[in-house]
Amino acid sequence: MAEVERRESGEVLIVTGMSGAGRSTAANALEDLGWYVVDNLPPQMLKPLLELTELAAGVLPRVAVVVDVRGRDLFSDLPEALRAIRERRQIRLMFLDASDDVLVRRFEAVRRPHPLQGEGTILDGIRLERDRLAGVRESADVIIDTSSYNIHQLATQVSELFTEIDAARHALTILSFGFKYGLPPDADLVADMRFLPNPFWNENLRPLTGEDPTVRDFVLAQEGAAEFLDAYAAALRPILEGYQRENKRHSVVAVGCTGGKHRSVVMARELAERLAVVPGVAVRVKDRDLGRE
Repeated sequence: MAEVERRESGEVLIVTGMSGAGRSTAANALEDLGWYVVDNLPPQMLKPLLELTELAAGVLPRVAVVVDVRGRDLFSDLPEALRAIRERRQIRLMFLDASDDVLVRRFEAVRRPHPLQGEGTILDGIRLERDRLAGVRESADVIIDTSSYNIHQLATQVSELFTEIDAARHALTILSFGFKYGLPPDADLVADMRFLPNPFWNENLRPLTGEDPTVRDFVLAQEGAAEFLDAYAAALRPILEGYQRENKRHSVVAVGCTGGKHRSVVMARELAERLAVVPGVAVRVKDRDLGRE
């Protein structure tokens, strides 16, 4: 029998993360983008599946595989399976996460037990799962914290992210935020804009936001603003180029001020404009806390 001709390998994305963090929603969004999605696959079957995608890359150009603790004892082999696969093939790993209290509320809302809680509580199951997934999360290419998302927002996030990734080697999110609401848990790098005078203390600027040209002009006119933007963009450029060499497909640079309304919003947009010229990088701006005050 003639050997089957091996075609160029298609894209493979492993989707995993905490139970209740939105894996099913993410899988549905990927399917809507044209990915072939395989749900609840035991890690031991990853290698045979990837061999199939190598043989049928033209038919299955993009495959997303959901692997999670529903596989029970089989799931413990995931870290070793990922290491073995990455030695011979490039894959991407997306990890969905959420805070413990949010996960508890989600399980209580649907009145279902956590798959690992056994005779314990939902929180016991969550803590056990988080412990088992610590190493997998560390090796993820993309981490999405869904604590503040509803299912529609998560689907939009996944769709936007993988549309950008399809068009570029690296998708960079510049995220404005307010320190008083907490650090973004999925940030790779954080920059603090509280070294600039706060427009909040100007009565004419207080009701406006960083999207207003008047606020923008005020912030950029402050001593150190332009210098920071030029220096930080120059520092980030080799990082972004290195991410591409290391096949890290997505990163988040968080830009914070006190409330996430004025300085961080202006500076995030200015930084994005400077980084948009980096080859192979697709840049977008998101405002986490704009509108909260």
